[in-house]
Amino acid sequence: MITRRSLLAGGLGLVAAPGVSPARPAAAARRAPLSDPFQLGVASGEPDPRGVVLWTRLAMDPTALDGLGGMPGRPVPVRWQVAKDENFRQVVRQGAEIARPEAAHSVHVELDGLDSGAEYFYRFRAGDEISPVGRTLTAPAPGARSRELNLAFTSCADYQVGWFTAYRRMAEDHPDLVAFLGDYFYEYGDYKYPVRDQAGGECLDLAGYRLRHAQHKSDPDLQQAHAIAPWVVVWDDHDIENGWAADVPEQPEPPFLPRRAAAFQAYYENMPLRRAQRPDGHKLHLYRSIRWGAVANLHLLDTRQYRDLYACVVPAGTVGPECVERFDADRTILGREQEAWLEGELRSSSATWDLFGQQVFMMEMDWVLGEQRGWSNEGWDGYVASRNRLAAAIDDHDRNGVVLTGDVHSHWAGELKRDHQDPGSKSVAVELVTTSVSSAGDGVDEYGNTEALLRENPHVKFFNGRRGYVRSRISQTEMRVDFRSLSRVTEPHAPAYTSGSFVIEPGSPSLNPV
Repeated sequence: MITRRSLLAGGLGLVAAPGVSPARPAAAARRAPLSDPFQLGVASGEPDPRGVVLWTRLAMDPTALDGLGGMPGRPVPVRWQVAKDENFRQVVRQGAEIARPEAAHSVHVELDGLDSGAEYFYRFRAGDEISPVGRTLTAPAPGARSRELNLAFTSCADYQVGWFTAYRRMAEDHPDLVAFLGDYFYEYGDYKYPVRDQAGGECLDLAGYRLRHAQHKSDPDLQQAHAIAPWVVVWDDHDIENGWAADVPEQPEPPFLPRRAAAFQAYYENMPLRRAQRPDGHKLHLYRSIRWGAVANLHLLDTRQYRDLYACVVPAGTVGPECVERFDADRTILGREQEAWLEGELRSSSATWDLFGQQVFMMEMDWVLGEQRGWSNEGWDGYVASRNRLAAAIDDHDRNGVVLTGDVHSHWAGELKRDHQDPGSKSVAVELVTTSVSSAGDGVDEYGNTEALLRENPHVKFFNGRRGYVRSRISQTEMRVDFRSLSRVTEPHAPAYTSGSFVIEPGSPSLNPV
């Protein structure tokens, strides 16, 4: 595993990029020596066939309450290297960036000109300090069919209620790509009986969001997962505020749009995102597609920023049969512009698989046992017409669709119907729901009503209530899926086990148990 620091100990130094004087960074560093500024680790993300984004953020005191990581209030030069080997004998790219205090001393290196479908190693240097080494990959060339995609995905990491062991177990699988599907942290203040103490109170301003990101990034298990493979990320509600919908917050104070702008700014600073995702005040364009040769397109969706308000009741909750508003043809969870973009992506797709990385339950789920019925208005059940438009696009364009979902803190798997209101409607896609990294504590293998819930929702095929992640191996001929679970997160170092395995075949949107 890539965990060691200071590979250059012994004399090999990082060389500045052409046009950057090596004397200037050295002189600047001598003004105030930096003491281990790489305590937040390194990360990469957004791979394409010619490049990837490299990220780090300098912090000498990650839990400093002002959110600035104990860094001096001045720009700091940071050098970087990319090599074909982890010993950096074959350096292929190098350069320098400036970590600025107004961006919380974060660094985003947007690389181009690399080989397609290739493995690389990278590191940073600030002053005399050298970062950990990260491993990353570029995407295969367009049309390439031979390169499989080993994709891992998870969601919902609450620092206070458990250890991040799931990240370490995920890293041990050496994925090609990690998709994080929302709630990278929780904005809440202190819990009464935490497993681990978090720094700061509820995230309400830029300093609070920066601090929460920094404490999470200082976790060694999360650092290992970031360092092993490129990540692609989308947010859900707790990355900003519980239950927010478009411009409407759960709580009226403080004013929401300035709070959202602060959260967006900190999100960009702390994630390996491209300049295209740089926020513009309280707006940030997060939906996009990642292409993996001819094998898969991963469409990353934003179900928070553009959605209509919750049906029938203002907050998120369970609504019964009397809630006809959820069927309104004009309601949308994605917004019309994002819906049109996604339909265009499906129309032009030539990959074997189209994956949808998103936040909330898409397939219908009746959560009330017995003759009564009840659906969550926070998921796609609150936006039935929006779901039906996407299901029709998957079907009409003859795509092999697989929905990747987070949010609910438990593993689920099932089939998305073209129209869940029609008992004879055909399945058009498979939905794989990952459990959480730590949210909701240890969990259980099965709840007492699990079998009854599955009987009342026959299109749902699998459940497990522990913490963990999902790993998959995606090829031209099949998608193999393992739901990985941990027996506990209230104590560290739990092993991972496979609680369910399935195979999905092109042309057959169904789950085949292994």
